[in-house]
Amino acid sequence: MPQRVQYAEAIEPLVQFIEETPRSEIVDRTLEKLRAGVPAQTMLTASALAVARSSDLPPGHHGGPLHPLAGLYAVMQIVRRMDGEASFLPVLQHVALSNKHIQDPGMGPYSLLEFAPVDAGGVEATKAAFLAAVNRGESNKADHYFLWLWQNVPAIEAFDLLLSVAIPKNALDDHYFIFPAFTWRALESMDPAYLPILMRPAVRYVTRFPAPRAMPEIDALIEDYKLLTCVTRQQSGEDETVAIGQVGEAIGRCDSYNDIPVLLAKALAEGLSLEGAGEALSIGAAGLFLRSLTGNPMDVHLHTSANLRRYLLRLDGLSLRNKLLVLLLWHSGPEVKSTQFRMEPAPQPDPEAVAALPPRSQEDLLDAIAQSIYEQPPTDWSTVTNLGRMRAVPEVKGTVNLAQQYVQSGYDAQALIKRLGEIVCHDNFTEMHAFKHHQAIVEEFHATREPWRWMHLVSGAQAAAISFGKNMEIYEEALELLHA
Repeated sequence: MPQRVQYAEAIEPLVQFIEETPRSEIVDRTLEKLRAGVPAQTMLTASALAVARSSDLPPGHHGGPLHPLAGLYAVMQIVRRMDGEASFLPVLQHVALSNKHIQDPGMGPYSLLEFAPVDAGGVEATKAAFLAAVNRGESNKADHYFLWLWQNVPAIEAFDLLLSVAIPKNALDDHYFIFPAFTWRALESMDPAYLPILMRPAVRYVTRFPAPRAMPEIDALIEDYKLLTCVTRQQSGEDETVAIGQVGEAIGRCDSYNDIPVLLAKALAEGLSLEGAGEALSIGAAGLFLRSLTGNPMDVHLHTSANLRRYLLRLDGLSLRNKLLVLLLWHSGPEVKSTQFRMEPAPQPDPEAVAALPPRSQEDLLDAIAQSIYEQPPTDWSTVTNLGRMRAVPEVKGTVNLAQQYVQSGYDAQALIKRLGEIVCHDNFTEMHAFKHHQAIVEEFHATREPWRWMHLVSGAQAAAISFGKNMEIYEEALELLHA
């Protein structure tokens, strides 16, 4: 009889603890283990292994292992920036989410079974068999083939093949791309032995129906601009600053997102490096996010997806075609594209509103930013019929203007990052979206040149104001326990 996946003796008991502990006890008992000395990284690894093994993928993208695995990298990084027992908060949020999904009757009980790797006749034949399984929506068979590929080709080669399926499906749902790519990124700082196991849910999700949409306009851009032959520069440099700024600002002013791949293709054809194009996209994404009126706390893929794409552009071993598609399909995800219908005119934040604010010291302004987030009006859920169409309340602009004043005053970026990180740990409504966005704005701030890097911190304040207070049940329980 088939057996469920088993883990090494060193971590199996901790995985079972996350799978079996009642939801009403998981925060308390996880905190006990962290205080007793279980390292945060070990607990997060067990959380990921548990949700991968014991939670099924639902028809959509909410539930199952998707968001716990996609959020794993961000949580690991945020933990490292927090002090003392405050660093337990992101871990508790992750474990609680995994435990919730495992015990939800819509996703369990479920067991990820041991699968025998299937060789279709060598590397190329197995790759072809995998793609044929994808075309038929045979995710179970695709799982068998991919387990063999992990064992018989370099991991980056297998990942590139998986992305060749995932990237085009971005137009159907942003998560087809985000799930495997963020899981891969988390695995960079984990035991390599976990890679085939933790990527299995992503492989199964990416390779199921529906098939990707045709994208003749993107194929035409690659062909017309001869991007597969003329793009030869990988790394950016100071000589690209003007061009990066021009393209990034042009993207940020776009009213139709279909113009964005044209801007990027033209810039690449004129000699902009791949990494330079990624930086321009990041600047543009921040500009568009600041113009967005969305009040959906999960509509953060403008930033998180741009950040993830910049990471992939730097990754040795990905094919040029995949790197081009990573850039040219950023705009295509439904959760990205929907924001273009709820936009304010550029520039945002409103310079006059920021100029009208009274001067404050750094500490006073940090407190004012935090207070403006804490005082965001509660959501009347009886009036929300479609989360995707929510608009931000006017009070969000108050937070954004204060954050813009902070960066214009030249105050310490790390102090603002720390404060926003503390606020993000309140959230358990967005299933890790808030954590992913916070990590994205931190990385994009450090990876983007002057004068555009500061836009990312203002975006972080905007996202924190939108997501705060929607559901803070786990944080409130953990806070009481931490102070007990």
